[in-house]
Amino acid sequence: MLAKRIIPCLDCDLGVPGGRVVKGVEFKRIKYAGIPWELAAEYDEQGADELVFLDITASHERRETMANVIEKVASRVFIPLTVGGGIRSIEDAKRVFNAGADKVSVNTAALKDPELVDELAERFGSQACVVAIDAKRRYLRSEEELERAMDAGREIIDTGEGKCWFECSIYGGRRFTGIDALKWSKEVEDRGAGEILLTSMDRDGTKDGFDLELTAAVCARVNIPVIASGGCGTPSHIKDVFTYTDASAALAASIFHYKEYSVQDVKRYLKENGIHVRL
Repeated sequence: MLAKRIIPCLDCDLGVPGGRVVKGVEFKRIKYAGIPWELAAEYDEQGADELVFLDITASHERRETMANVIEKVASRVFIPLTVGGGIRSIEDAKRVFNAGADKVSVNTAALKDPELVDELAERFGSQACVVAIDAKRRYLRSEEELERAMDAGREIIDTGEGKCWFECSIYGGRRFTGIDALKWSKEVEDRGAGEILLTSMDRDGTKDGFDLELTAAVCARVNIPVIASGGCGTPSHIKDVFTYTDASAALAASIFHYKEYSVQDVKRYLKENGIHVRL
């Protein structure tokens, strides 16, 4: 049995000098959380399985991810590092790999040009190509809305809060695409992506727990690893996402950045509750 992975996430605003780690709620209300390379070194020491480094303003500001900050982060960790934000081409990806990344994550550019996923997987290997999906629930409150969604080919999930579909967003949640996240997850697997970083926009930063229905639905449609993201507030939330879905990894930020729990605290709790993790 493969061990479940615990992955701290460094959401970085590199549009300010030197860069900083930030954390928001539902992709808004951003606040300061720390220095990227200092937090990265802490999580490496605590036993994190991997790190995800996301330049959350690069796509919106139409700029490249800052290689010098990635170099500082990569030089301080000895675990796999995934970097995303502002990667729009093979050349962008090459710069990120040269700066020390082990994987690249694409979202906005992939949705605007799906063939980028094919190109990245072919050039660097599927294992180095992660597609990030930022998904938001779209509830269908009437029979008319349900019929329109069905006519549009939406994949509809009957949740505890009603029927809904999930819409993909781009530019750090600033724009919606009309693209069905469940269908998109299957397409990126077919195009060669080796992993999906799945974030629930509705749960992001809320500490209310992962969106188990979204995560389970994506896991049921693909055969590649899915990283669950958005909503982690306690170790029990991570236990739940591993118990009730087939997610292979859980990503968290707030609980680690603000010293509520360490990575080792989480792993010990999971092991005590029968979840296979690497201590």
